[in-house]
Amino acid sequence: MKAEVRRVAQADEAALISLRGVDKVYGTGATAFQALKEIDLDIHGGEFIAIMGPSGSGKSTALNIIGCLDGITAGSYRFRNTQVEQLDRNQRALLRRHYLGFVFQGFNLLARTSARENVELPLLYRGQDAATRHRAATAALAQVGLAGWEHHTPAELSGGQQQRVAIARAIATQPLVLLADEPTGNLDTTRSHEIMTLLTRLNSEQGITVIMVTHEPEMAAYTRRIVRFVDGRVDSDQPNEHPVSVTPVGSDVAAAEAV
Repeated sequence: MKAEVRRVAQADEAALISLRGVDKVYGTGATAFQALKEIDLDIHGGEFIAIMGPSGSGKSTALNIIGCLDGITAGSYRFRNTQVEQLDRNQRALLRRHYLGFVFQGFNLLARTSARENVELPLLYRGQDAATRHRAATAALAQVGLAGWEHHTPAELSGGQQQRVAIARAIATQPLVLLADEPTGNLDTTRSHEIMTLLTRLNSEQGITVIMVTHEPEMAAYTRRIVRFVDGRVDSDQPNEHPVSVTPVGSDVAAAEAV
């Protein structure tokens, strides 16, 4: 399987994201730890991928590298045919700001700030005017099922609603790629499936590429491809032939959905 994965990866030059021979080493000398070892991975626009593996397998490190939150030690990272490892800090920040959205296990919302103001933050960093920010944030909240909740603070929202605000913040900038690191890790089963339904719809109906790190097979079952890391290497890379079916927005089921 490993040889097969490598041949497929080397043959594909049309990927949105391409990692070639990527190593990541933390520390130096006797304390050095190699988190990633010769990673080859292609991700195409519109994919919905789960990255899985045991603790310490390198899955979150790989996500951080794809998200330009961390750099590589060796190898090549290409995003839309741009060699990311050749960009300086400011250029990587611009790539994140204009193409990537992030959702983490912790919701990372400002406590005394309304849902809409939380969603507006990345738009503020882009320098957009207040009226444009308000419109985009309101629309993003509506997309995640929180129309009417714009002025509520995190303390007035459930865990599932807070994660929806975090997702709205991530998609308000209309990113090409949504990076989700254990997005259901702090939620109960019901809320977890609601968040996965939302991510599936964002992928299938808006074409957002979703890359999700998870240790939960029930959540990975929603994705269409599962990449497993073991000891810093890609151990397997396989399609999910039967992803969980999600009802499109606009149906009676979707209209009745509530967090």
